Amino acid sequence: MNKYHFIGIKGAGMSALAQVLHDIGHTVQGSDITAEVFTEGPLRKKNIKILPFSEDNVVEGFTYIAGNAFKDDHPEIKKAREKGYEVIRYHIFLADFMSKYISIAVTGSHGKTSTTGLLSHVMNGSVDTTYLIGDGTGFGLPKSEYFAFESCEYKRHFLSYYPDYAIITNIDFDHPDYFEDIADVVDAFKEMASQVQKCIVMYGGDPYVSDIKKVSKRVLTYGIDSDDDIVASNVEVSEEGTSFDVTINGKYLDRFQTPMFGDHLILNSLAVIGVSYLDNLDLEAIKASFLSYGGVKRRFSETKLHNMVIVDDYAHHPKEIEATLETARKKYPEREIISVFQPHTFSRTEKFLNEFASALSLSDKAYIVDIFGSAREESGNLSSKDLVDIIPGSELLTEANLEGLDRHSDGVIIFMGAGDIQKYEKRFTELLS
Repeated sequence: MNKYHFIGIKGAGMSALAQVLHDIGHTVQGSDITAEVFTEGPLRKKNIKILPFSEDNVVEGFTYIAGNAFKDDHPEIKKAREKGYEVIRYHIFLADFMSKYISIAVTGSHGKTSTTGLLSHVMNGSVDTTYLIGDGTGFGLPKSEYFAFESCEYKRHFLSYYPDYAIITNIDFDHPDYFEDIADVVDAFKEMASQVQKCIVMYGGDPYVSDIKKVSKRVLTYGIDSDDDIVASNVEVSEEGTSFDVTINGKYLDRFQTPMFGDHLILNSLAVIGVSYLDNLDLEAIKASFLSYGGVKRRFSETKLHNMVIVDDYAHHPKEIEATLETARKKYPEREIISVFQPHTFSRTEKFLNEFASALSLSDKAYIVDIFGSAREESGNLSSKDLVDIIPGSELLTEANLEGLDRHSDGVIIFMGAGDIQKYEKRFTELLS
């Protein structure tokens, strides 16, 4: 067994990979900032050592796995290389690791984490599956043959991988700090698709599905009440969740039930069913696993307090906000839906300002907190007030006036964002308690 030190271990993918390597018997530790991050909880539960960044962490005997957020001049990376120790970037290490398994990559502009979480849970109902999810969750099984993982398009990192199967949830313009335009994004996905070894399962309603079909040997599409290869029909929604019939290539497969709500979650289910079908997994075990799925961290995670429903969600793109609000409407049709949104990065907020306004207007009331920057951009050309100005009835919100949310006494209050929006949620729940 090997010894690994993770430089930036609290990053979501890094945390998940560290857990996987720990679970299969390797010695694992890592370093990061001292501020508390939601990804570190699982690391601490497994007694994986987390150190503050320091050159003193770099000692002989470890392989150093470097997070992609850190440049080559990071003190730990620089010292490790000066000492002649092996330093491997996260996506390069992952590419080699997954080559030992039957691998399923889950990619797309939105919905990667939710779909990877569902795939991992459902597949483990039939076969032992090691998995890595973008919410910081990783689980390794020493004797598993399958590996399900979230595959990110940012900076084209997913081009390091040659998976057996791939799920493409959608292709949309995001990460405007890297991609030039939608054509640049499509080109990246086309190159990724050409590297998939067996089959791609892709949302058939995506406007760029024909581009993927031009470069891939085999593509199965999925949709709801459509003419796709994998189709959900006769959809019924109840208090217990959603049920639907599934046909594949025109042949009835079975009726599935899930405790989830929303069309996007039906689509995620179809993608998972498609991969399971392609690799001949046990259908009855797959069906049963859907019933016990509880979701992933920061994806419509609910807490009920007094008569309120408090929701934590990672949505940080207009399309993701729309999907989250659709879930809330279907699950709580009689309640007031309140959005508390933290824009994530100045470039994304500026690029999608009108789209954010349109998506947030689907809630009954929208509150906007300050923009959360990033290590790459700490300031920009606009503020959250620019967003408030174009959303009717919306308000700016700060930690100092959170108690104003009390007026929505029986509402569904959704805290959304990819930054530190959880500190607002935590403070508000403390006030309620």
